[in-house]
Amino acid sequence: METTNIQVAIIGAGNMGGAIARGLSKGKLILSKNIRISDVSQVNLDAIKAFAPEISISNSNREIIKNADIILLAVKPWLVEIISEEIENLIDYKKQIIVSIAAGVDFGKLAGLFNTDATMFRVIPNTAIDVLQSVSTISSFNSSKDQEELIVSLFAELGKAFLVPETQLNAFMSLSSCGIAYAFRYIRAATEGGVEMGIYPGVAKEVVIQTLRGAIDLLEANDTHPEVEIDKVTTPGGITIKGLNEMESHGFTNAVIKGLKASHLK
Repeated sequence: METTNIQVAIIGAGNMGGAIARGLSKGKLILSKNIRISDVSQVNLDAIKAFAPEISISNSNREIIKNADIILLAVKPWLVEIISEEIENLIDYKKQIIVSIAAGVDFGKLAGLFNTDATMFRVIPNTAIDVLQSVSTISSFNSSKDQEELIVSLFAELGKAFLVPETQLNAFMSLSSCGIAYAFRYIRAATEGGVEMGIYPGVAKEVVIQTLRGAIDLLEANDTHPEVEIDKVTTPGGITIKGLNEMESHGFTNAVIKGLKASHLK
């Protein structure tokens, strides 16, 4: 199947659904005219239409899924059952692929709501999807290799995509979907530290962001462990090692690990 001919129906035009629609419309695999999106909020739909006029908008979930190759559920977890009651009898389970981004709604639950023979994917993106820098972790159910490659390639246009077993999905959600908030909290803390040392807040934030961007680029370019790069900046008796040791004495690494584990759904 040529990807440019694929019809995508997105149920939900909120933060994630809207970001996915905008991201796909900016990519090369799906044509904007082949994207349809539904929502109860006309404001959300109008915002999508203003961004990409070729995207079809609707208040009817049942209408947009007709002849769609991919049906993407971009709704809150507690809405999945309500949506399934509305559309499950209209889905052609031999031809249509269901993709859910509802966190915590596993394949067992989805199969019960839709059909045990359905081809389904669970995807956990993060909010950086809006700037095409998401981490999207993907698990599959009843899918072929070609179908897996298709879904991975679609989300790879929105950042980086990883195909993982469903048993690992919640751990990846802590690391990436929740993890982006933890990264923001570090940026806030480092910015406040800069202000305390006499740097204006806006400048401090720019410096912290660029420092993190540089750290990321170094790790990717050199394909090294973070500790290798740390060793390059820490001289014996120098100020960097003193700062690191002070952070560790207040539980920096332990706090990060405990925070990740606290957000890990079991």
